[in-house]
Amino acid sequence: MKAPKLLLLALLLVLVAAFFWFDLQRLLTLEGLQQGLGEFDRWWQERPLLVGGLFLLFYIAVTALSLPGAAVMTVAAGALFGLLWGTLLVSFASSIGATLAFLVSRYLLRDLVQQRFGKRLSAINDGVRSDGAFYLFAMRLVPLFPFFLINLLMGLTPIRARTFYWVSQLGMLAGTLVYVNAGTQLAQLQSLGGILSPALLFSFVLLGLFPLLARRLLNWLQGRRVYAGFRRPRRFDRNLIVIGGGAGGLVTAYISALVKAKVTLVEAGSMGGDCLNTGCVPSKALIQTARQLQRMRQGERYGLEPIEPRFGFRKVMERVQSIIQRIEPHDSAERYRGLGVDVVEGYARLQDPWTVEITRPDGSLQQLTSRAIVLATGAKAALPDLPGLAESDYVTSDTLWSRLAQMDEPPARLLVLGGGPIGCELAQCFARLGSSVTLVQSAPRLMMREDSEVSALVEESLQADGVKVLTHCRALRCETITDGQRLMVEREGDQYSIAFDLLLCAVGREARLTGFGLEGLGIACDKSLQTNAWLQTLLPNIYAAGDVAGPFQFTHVAAHQAWYAAVNALFGQLKMFRVDYRLIPWTTFVDPEVARVGLCEREAREQGQPFEVTRYSLAELDRAITDSSTRGFIKVLTEPGSDRILGVTIVGERAGDLLAEFVLAMKYGLGLKKILATIHVYPTWAEANKYAAGEWSRAHAPQWLMPWLQRYHSWCRGSGFTRQEGER
Repeated sequence: MKAPKLLLLALLLVLVAAFFWFDLQRLLTLEGLQQGLGEFDRWWQERPLLVGGLFLLFYIAVTALSLPGAAVMTVAAGALFGLLWGTLLVSFASSIGATLAFLVSRYLLRDLVQQRFGKRLSAINDGVRSDGAFYLFAMRLVPLFPFFLINLLMGLTPIRARTFYWVSQLGMLAGTLVYVNAGTQLAQLQSLGGILSPALLFSFVLLGLFPLLARRLLNWLQGRRVYAGFRRPRRFDRNLIVIGGGAGGLVTAYISALVKAKVTLVEAGSMGGDCLNTGCVPSKALIQTARQLQRMRQGERYGLEPIEPRFGFRKVMERVQSIIQRIEPHDSAERYRGLGVDVVEGYARLQDPWTVEITRPDGSLQQLTSRAIVLATGAKAALPDLPGLAESDYVTSDTLWSRLAQMDEPPARLLVLGGGPIGCELAQCFARLGSSVTLVQSAPRLMMREDSEVSALVEESLQADGVKVLTHCRALRCETITDGQRLMVEREGDQYSIAFDLLLCAVGREARLTGFGLEGLGIACDKSLQTNAWLQTLLPNIYAAGDVAGPFQFTHVAAHQAWYAAVNALFGQLKMFRVDYRLIPWTTFVDPEVARVGLCEREAREQGQPFEVTRYSLAELDRAITDSSTRGFIKVLTEPGSDRILGVTIVGERAGDLLAEFVLAMKYGLGLKKILATIHVYPTWAEANKYAAGEWSRAHAPQWLMPWLQRYHSWCRGSGFTRQEGER
């Protein structure tokens, strides 16, 4: 704690100690007040302004220091100054004092608490930012909540001081009136408890519900406003309609059918979405083939003669297609119909917030109404605004696979535009398949979401496989010339051309938003659908899940969101659940793999989060040595002096699989000590996690204890006490 904070804390402690040392709490009891009322009244009659001012300041001090006695002083205000002036004085004094206590708590403790428990408090912080005034108002209206505790705890939250002040003054007014009015009848009071009868307490509780009811009323009024001009059906055909048969839509439909809701799933293309048909599954299948080719070329690593493998590219692509076909039944319409989902093939378009019109392949139309609708329309590959691109021979991660199915050989010269996960994975893959690959990245390094050392390792790995990596390189235009195609680029002030046979655009993905009738409903369609914490769009009965909703475009995140979308859509009138984005793991399937969850060093610094770094090199792992795959490391970020995990980055063989243990530990608040104390099979890759935890433990061993342990063992080797001697 810094010097100014220590001085303030010392001053506060002195003032509190003085309060009790001079026995001032005696004055702030009902008995003391009744005994001294005559003298106080005389002072008031002689010097009203001075007594009123001193009372105001003393009340502020008592409240600001969170001392006992504010209730008695409120009663005293009624006895001394009457109902009007007493209420006025106490209203301002209590609000000012509460705000001072709030500010002191914020200054001394908020940074410390948020740094240590920020992740766990994220949901509370979000709630206070959006509804803090309502929550504070409700607590102020109910005298059952200790006001001094409210002051201190609210200081630890993001609520603004100005909001805290005016809400406190307004919320405490009802209680102030009750206590001040009781003070006008001081002689009849036997105890402070007599002020609050059970009936009055019940009234306060009802009053405390007012802001929550008001919030409900505001939501209802907002709903009336956004639904103005639409006619709600009296009855609905479905409980839920899901548009899109990718990961988000399939899981949403599955959960809905599981709880016996009547659900329709509409898909215009292939079931399984991008992940099955043009994304995760085909790319990982092709990456595995390329990896095996590279292993054959590196036979000397395993004591074998290296060979240059021969293969037929069409056969490779047939394997990719066969893998898609093996997984296809998991996502098929037949399976979901068997689960109770009404699967409809066709294009869906919203006619109003409850009506979906489906255009079937034969041109026929079907209209269905539903209480709730979930948009899970996915995303498509984004295209750069690049002159000449439309006239060039280019593909995206979506169209690549149909193009490859027509080719007898991999593209001789592949140009990859974009150095994110997709660009890096496919660039390395095709280099291993024999293509001459150039990767153009406008940013200063690859995979900008990761730490710079991770980017450097990935770049080194790609270059080792023959990829020409050009960072800080800006694409200018595509040109078609007599002998082929080329991309004009600018790098370090120089312009030059890169020839290619096929251009792969891997510059990101954008949500599929057009063609669903969203514009007609007033739903904004920007880069993704705007949703709240419950995945509701502008129209509360229309939800979004998966890539179309963002902010993370991963299959596993789409499935994660789908649970919230389904449950909120079906049971939202009973209970709504905020989406939990605290732990989002991901893996980039380059070789070696890159996997991460939580904060990396760059993000921790940007957020001002103090951290310690623990590293373990996979070159030290026995299993990595036996597999001749020692490139990589595990890097764990923890809170200073604690084993609580803030984030983990793993680079190496099977990094995505190794990450799962850390994700589980972070979700359930388990630290590195628990991982270290868990038995891991030898020799496995999973042992790397235990050894990383061991590195942390070794770095945090109590060094002061070591000399004493050395003396103890030295004593044991001499004439030290032994059990046998003790028994004799």
